[in-house]
Amino acid sequence: MTTYQGSCHCGHLKFSVELDLAGGGSRCNCSICQRTAALSTIAAPAAFRVATDESTLGAYAWGGKTGTRYFCPTCGIHAYGRGHLPELGGDYVSVNLNCLEGIDPGTLPVAYWDGRHNNWEAGLSSKPWPI
Repeated sequence: MTTYQGSCHCGHLKFSVELDLAGGGSRCNCSICQRTAALSTIAAPAAFRVATDESTLGAYAWGGKTGTRYFCPTCGIHAYGRGHLPELGGDYVSVNLNCLEGIDPGTLPVAYWDGRHNNWEAGLSSKPWPI
C-alpha cells in the first residue's frame, strides 16, 4: 500500500488515501459515471482521510442513495464518493484516480462496469475489489 495525496483542480478539496494501484481502476457507463468520466478505485474507509471540511464541499446522492459523491464547489471536480454496498463489502470510498498526485492514470489497467444495464456481474470477474 502506498499513501497518495489528492485534490481538486483549484486545491480547495484535499485528501489522502492508501491504495495498491497494481489492480488499476475502473470506468462505468451508468448515467453519472459516464458524465463525470472518472477513473475510480475503491478504498476502505479507514484508508481514506479528508483534509478539507466536508461541510464546505458539494455533495450529490441519487437513485437508491447507496452512495454520495463529493465535489469542489469552486472548480466542480468530483474527487471521491462514500457509500455502503454489500457487494463491495459494506462501507466504501470510491476515489477518482485522476485527482491523485504523482501518478499517470493513463498507464493503469482499466476494468469496465456495465452500470447502464445494471449488469454489475460483467465487471466482477475483471476487478475484484480489495477491501
